[in-house]
Amino acid sequence: MKITATIITFNEAENIRDAIEAVKWADEILVVDSESTDTTVEIARQLGARVIINPWPGFAKQKQFAVNSAKHDWIFSLDADERISPELQASIDELRGQPESELAAGYRVARRAFYMGRWIRGGGWYPDYQLRFFNRHHGQWGDRIIHESVVIDDGARAETLRGDLLHYTVRSPEHHQRMIEERYAPLGAQQMYREGKRTSRLSAVTAGPIAFFRSYVLKGGFRDGQAGLTIARLAAHHASLKHSILSELQVQNRER
Repeated sequence: MKITATIITFNEAENIRDAIEAVKWADEILVVDSESTDTTVEIARQLGARVIINPWPGFAKQKQFAVNSAKHDWIFSLDADERISPELQASIDELRGQPESELAAGYRVARRAFYMGRWIRGGGWYPDYQLRFFNRHHGQWGDRIIHESVVIDDGARAETLRGDLLHYTVRSPEHHQRMIEERYAPLGAQQMYREGKRTSRLSAVTAGPIAFFRSYVLKGGFRDGQAGLTIARLAAHHASLKHSILSELQVQNRER
């Protein structure tokens, strides 16, 4: 089994060194950069990664471009703000010693987020399974605007690896809110509209409170103290804003 670790980047100078060090065990490290203006590319090349510059086409398309450009068929996809726990690396090492015929088409990993100085357990943030290790002949990145994921062939087998993918996510609640307002809510609304989902005045009013209750109560966000409360509050803000933007999209497209 030969593995290419893929990382997509844009202005990730603060993260790229640790990200590359996390996948030094791979047979190839491929960084696909969307025209960074900082030192991301220089650092990546200094650390031995192969770097390709590709103008930004969107998350899923950029990650699929990396898959298509890899030298090896087995792909481990890592975001620049993610790291690998020792247990997860041991799980991958075990797979490398197995016959190809015994391997699944893809492998899910649990992702654990570090937020407000602690590892998050609730709020729907853990285990947050992600299919990140797969054979490119049996899987590819699905065509989504946001929250992209790998889709494996119908009937192909997917399994779950031991260990966590460690996610050093947004730097602060303020950064989290900016990301919601600038990226997650607008792109989420576009994805909903593209999928044929529509909102109403009632949905727009109730989306926030429902999201808060789901995150803080149903999904155990209260176990994470102040961090859990902040996550729930921002989940409510995200849901409300997403439905507001979706409502605007509905009006705009009726006017055309």
